[in-house]
This record gives sequence, structure tokens and C-alpha cells, in this order.
Amino acid sequence: MTIRRFLSLVLAGSLLGILIPAHAVPVSSLPTSSMVPGGVAVIATGTNAVSGKYRDNRVMLAEYEGEQYAIIGIPLSARPGSHQLTLTAPGGATETLSFTVTDKQYVEQRLTITNDRQVNPNNEDMVRINRETAEMNTAFASWDESLEPVMQMLVPTEGPRSSSFGLRRFFNDQPRAPHSGMDIAAPEGTPIYAPAPGIIKATGDYFFNGNTIIIDHGHGLITLYCHMNTIDVEVGARVEAGEQIGKVGQTGRVTGPHLHWSINLNNVRVDPALFIAEFTAGE
Repeated sequence: MTIRRFLSLVLAGSLLGILIPAHAVPVSSLPTSSMVPGGVAVIATGTNAVSGKYRDNRVMLAEYEGEQYAIIGIPLSARPGSHQLTLTAPGGATETLSFTVTDKQYVEQRLTITNDRQVNPNNEDMVRINRETAEMNTAFASWDESLEPVMQMLVPTEGPRSSSFGLRRFFNDQPRAPHSGMDIAAPEGTPIYAPAPGIIKATGDYFFNGNTIIIDHGHGLITLYCHMNTIDVEVGARVEAGEQIGKVGQTGRVTGPHLHWSINLNNVRVDPALFIAEFTAGE
């Protein structure tokens, strides 16, 4: 094929609107769109942007069935109303797309913690907590373009979901940050599996989270696993969907054995239910 013929085909594809976006990661599916605090906005860009930003964070641009989409994590702190996505074109020009976030009221959860330091840490505890928070924040800010993220994930362990994402939590009647993941109740020692391919970004025994794993799935999609009994992988290892990464435990701040599973998108905690393969509206 001559260069002229190749360029003519590219031009024709562009005019027909079927040219696959060059700056979007290919995906085989999309997450469930739910434009609420803690949800995910799935927005067709209608263009071939090279990058996108929402609230000063880079967002994933994905190519699905020949069209480019922005996959945006909406923080639990987001106010209802108009929100803006900024797209940058190949030549540097920017365009702003607006989308509407609707309100969602999450219910309360009240827990009794017998170890008061897990509710009111002392100064020594705070030094450790601040160090661990910095480590986790570094992992959550990762942006790995060598990985192709999976938008429909396996559930990482078997068991009932003992509390849902977004609960407004009170520990010993003291208000704390909303619940930023999904809890899956399971007996101690139950295997935990990677829900999608990725690279182990961090592991540790953290003050609140106990034994913890963070997996990078690429383009700002990162998952977190807490309160584990054992950690069966090492930092830097590549894991495939369904590969065992550890076992359920009750380490850290817990009231019983379970897995806390969190999904982070553009450095925002979002509802894992939106990424589960069997998820249906209203669940």
C-alpha cells in the first residue's frame, strides 16, 4: 500500500467518523454510568481528544466500539449540579463538556470499636497513619499506560456484601469519613482473587486497613483490598483475573472478618458495584 493510499484511507475514516481514537485505551466494555456522588460518569466525547481533566485530575479516555468515552470518577463530596470535563485536542485546543450530577442520600452505619485508639489515635499512631496515608496516596495517583483496564470485574471473594459503599459512618457515636468501598463478609482464610489483570502497586500492614494490597489496572483505575489475613503477592508482580492474591482476615480496624474492596478512578473512590460484571440497576 502506498503512503498516498494509506493517507486517503485515514482521511476517509475521519470524515466518516469511524477512525479509532488514537489517544484512547481500547476496552471491551464500559462500567455502569451513574452520575451521583461516588458514581461514574461515562461520557461520549464526540472527538479524538489526547487528554481529559476533571477537578484537576486526569481522567481515562477509552475507545469502545470505535467511539471515544471519558470514564470519570465522581467523589462522594461532589455537590449536585453541573460539572465540567475539559478535553484537550491534538493541536492543544481545549473544549469543555458539561454533565449533571444528581443527589444521592446514603444511609448511616453505626459501629462499636472496642480498641479506642482505632477511633481516637494517639500522637504516635498519627505519625504512622500519616506515613501510611502518603504511601497509599502515591499508589492511588499512579497512571500506567502500559496496562489496558478491564471495566467489568470479577467479585474478588465469595460472601455477602455486609455493608455498602457510601455509608455515613459513626464509630462509637463519633462521625467519620463515609465508607469508601464494598465490604464482603467471609470466614477468615477465604481466598481473595484479583478481579482483573494488573500490577501489584503496594502492600503493607496499615493502622486502619490492616494487611493491604493495591493493584494498578492502568489509566488511573486502581483497586484496594484491606483487612487481609495473608498477602500472597509481592510489589511489582503482574496478576491475572482470578489469580489468588491473599486471604480474608480481620486485621486493622474491624468488627469481624471481611474484605474491604475499594475502586479508585482518577484518584477518586467510586462504587465497586458499577464495575461488577453481574451488576444490575437498583442493586
